[in-house]
Amino acid sequence: MWEEVVSSAFAKYGAVVLVIGFGLLALRKWIAGGTCRSKAHLVGKTVLITGANTGIGKETAQDMARRGARVIMACRDLSRAQHSADFIRRTTRNGNVMVRHLDLASLYSVRQFAKEINATEERLDILINNAGVMMCPRWVTEDGFETQLAVNHLGHFLLTNLLMDLLKKSRPSRVVNVSSIAHKGGKIDFDDLFFDKRPYSSLVSYRQSKLANILFSRELHHRMRGSGITSYSLHPGVIRTELGRHVESWFPFLRSILMLPSYMFMKTPRQGAQTSIYCAVTEGLESKSGCYFSDCREKQTSPEGRDDVAARRLWEVSARLVGISDGD
Repeated sequence: MWEEVVSSAFAKYGAVVLVIGFGLLALRKWIAGGTCRSKAHLVGKTVLITGANTGIGKETAQDMARRGARVIMACRDLSRAQHSADFIRRTTRNGNVMVRHLDLASLYSVRQFAKEINATEERLDILINNAGVMMCPRWVTEDGFETQLAVNHLGHFLLTNLLMDLLKKSRPSRVVNVSSIAHKGGKIDFDDLFFDKRPYSSLVSYRQSKLANILFSRELHHRMRGSGITSYSLHPGVIRTELGRHVESWFPFLRSILMLPSYMFMKTPRQGAQTSIYCAVTEGLESKSGCYFSDCREKQTSPEGRDDVAARRLWEVSARLVGISDGD
């Protein structure tokens, strides 16, 4: 009798464990999202990626190198970038992986970087504006700008414009802007972009900067229509990377609490890079220029992300802030 009870219990709970196991596997697959299926080769093409020394930037750089591209890793930390570049060269057997210094928090650095690229590179086929900061304290850059908007938007805005002639020379070319689903709920406060009047909120600032990425990409599409340059923005997913280090530093208890769930409910950097790769290389995507993607599919932005009036105004304000012509 006892053996029958034990056997029945094992059968019952074994079935439960099996169902839970299959459920967790299905959940992990769903969280992983889409995968870029393009087999496009990039031999003879040049790809520039900001923030390519870690996280999804590094994974994107590795994929581009594997496809045969000349890869320029634009990074602030040259030591870590060289280490990552060595790894990418070794694993892809592509020695054409370059490291260049770029600090997006400094307009001077952006200008010097762009000057070097324009002087030394013959072409630029794909520009991936990947670097960013997330929910950092209220820091102010050397140019007097709040850091999240400065790094996530203004630095990339200036960089893209300064490299525009090289992109035109290499057309058809693409600009890929890594945004976030956090843009939903975001608003561009044109009266107080840098929190000089209102209390600073790291989340509000982050949302504003990610919405700016989408509006920039949208306006870039409108301005470059017919030029051979296309533009895309994307949400990479919720990823376990160093980007969330400021959140964890404010709430240390989250580090231990989220350690296990992070492996279950967050994407790996490789999974998170798939939509960036998709937008960079997928054939026939030109008709989707100006659109927003997630999990390797076109998705709809928030209503604020489709505001063409705000997109145009943001371009004009950004051009004035970084000291360039607005292009009109």
